[in-house]
Amino acid sequence: MGGPEIERLIELLARLPGLGPRSARRAALTLLRQPRTRLLPLATAMEQAANSVRTCDACGNLDSRNPCSICADEHRDHSMVCVVEGVGDLWALERAGVHRGLYHVLGGTLSALGGTGPEDLSTAPLLARLAGGEVREVILALGATVEGATTAHWLAERLASFGIAITRVAQGVPMGGALDVLDDGTLAAALMARRS
Repeated sequence: MGGPEIERLIELLARLPGLGPRSARRAALTLLRQPRTRLLPLATAMEQAANSVRTCDACGNLDSRNPCSICADEHRDHSMVCVVEGVGDLWALERAGVHRGLYHVLGGTLSALGGTGPEDLSTAPLLARLAGGEVREVILALGATVEGATTAHWLAERLASFGIAITRVAQGVPMGGALDVLDDGTLAAALMARRS
């Protein structure tokens, strides 16, 4: 089919989430058809990202600055910290544009089956932030899974001694969702989290 360079490109693309071997072949072909306008700029951007993007010491976000641009933004509400599982969750909340506070990335959730324990989560920087006394509310924005609920409960217990508000994102019926197609757990969560 192609030389070893092409096969290596396809192999590396296929490792990306959402890309299987067929999708990777299509992506490689698209890049190789226009190397000057697609492949080379992508290669340059990837090299620059690899050399300059770091993990923020304060929150765990990925940025070329440390602290990251969110933590360094003086216009954000530094009294509110939203705890998320991963950087992808942080980026999703930023795209939604509804949280103007800071973030903290745990780097996972507790999972007995997955072998993830409390020592595997990034909690020390969060506890240090809270000890500083500026934070008044921690929002637990973890997934509606058994692991997410377990982690939220465990974290809420650890944070209780700081005397701050600990809230959790609402869960339940999605926008446009019909009740008759939702699972029992989602319906129960929606009914228990009802508000006036």
